[in-house]
Amino acid sequence: MLLQNIRARIGARLNGDSEAGFTLIELLVVMLILGILAAIALPAFFNQKNKANDSKAKENAHSAQVAMETCATENSSGTYESCDATALKAIEPTLPAVTGSGEKLEATGSATGYTITITSSIGNKFKVVRAGSAITFPCEIKSGATDRGGCPTSNVWTS
Repeated sequence: MLLQNIRARIGARLNGDSEAGFTLIELLVVMLILGILAAIALPAFFNQKNKANDSKAKENAHSAQVAMETCATENSSGTYESCDATALKAIEPTLPAVTGSGEKLEATGSATGYTITITSSIGNKFKVVRAGSAITFPCEIKSGATDRGGCPTSNVWTS
């Protein structure tokens, strides 16, 4: 009788009849694997989010550049002196706000050039600087930031 009970228990165990769920060890191994995957994936996700915010700022800087050229063309003197952030917003309403939180627009013009600065929602600054016929695209990361977002190590982005 004892032998039959042992055989029945072993047979049931091998067939999975008496198993009601996972063991504690199996659950802990799965939790450990999920934790490792999360530790790898989350920093990469947040870096991509910052790059996306900076990409939006670069797009707005290019739109502001086109609006600045339009403003100078429409200006009777053909200079950029009367073209500021408010004038650019009047030409292109989709540009970011001049004041407030989040992404911001700053623009100044002179007789021969202009400077447009878009501050992204994470604090990085993307500029379009025209001095005569030369146009440069410098960028600055937020002070104290460790993540560069969309600003390359050369501190120059291209349009």
